[in-house]
Amino acid sequence: METDNLTPAPELARNNPVRIPNESAQYRAARTALLTEEIELRRHIERVAAQRRSLPPGGEVIGDYRFEGEDGASDFAGLFGDKQTLAVYSYMFGPQRERPCPMCTNLLGAWEGNAADIGQRISLVVVARSPIKRLIAWKRERGWKNLRLFSDLNGAYSRDYFGVLPDGSEIPAFNVFTRRDGTVRHFWSGEMTGSTADPGQDPRGAPDPAALWMVLDCTPEGRGATWYPKLDYDA
Repeated sequence: METDNLTPAPELARNNPVRIPNESAQYRAARTALLTEEIELRRHIERVAAQRRSLPPGGEVIGDYRFEGEDGASDFAGLFGDKQTLAVYSYMFGPQRERPCPMCTNLLGAWEGNAADIGQRISLVVVARSPIKRLIAWKRERGWKNLRLFSDLNGAYSRDYFGVLPDGSEIPAFNVFTRRDGTVRHFWSGEMTGSTADPGQDPRGAPDPAALWMVLDCTPEGRGATWYPKLDYDA
């Protein structure tokens, strides 16, 4: 993003015409200062996205990765379909779990609403280590229609691309791959883990891929320190 010709954020904030009924001068001054920071944040997000897009070629994908989807078996290249870019979310729903991770499920529930649109530009798939019949049953229970779920048949993909830790425990992972000139390469993955977390915060990426947290961040209650979503709520 070209930044030399951008109007300074404080100027844009000062010229903002929005006024809320019955607001005080104190509120408007604080809101204008906050708007300045929000504009700067928007610009920083775009700078980070541009830096991400300019990454050099990543490592070639050469592992023995085998999957089973709702339409049958697939190798890794088959996950691309007719697209040149593939995004893979590693779902914490291994065979040892009675039910999947609530946090993963919440995120994917939001992605379900955008999956058809995302699929116009790239291939988006969800990989888990449970058998495909179990994944399909869960998909039907949640009412998902557009997310494409695949079972990691030999666990090799999950191990190599950080869906499973060396001790066998599951973690969520999000990886993006490219197919250019017949070569499949890793492009980017979320690397904000516990080692990069700030004190008092759960590990999170930036921007946060879960719509839940974006909405709560706009409220006075915020995310909370101990609240997490559940798979089901009492009526």
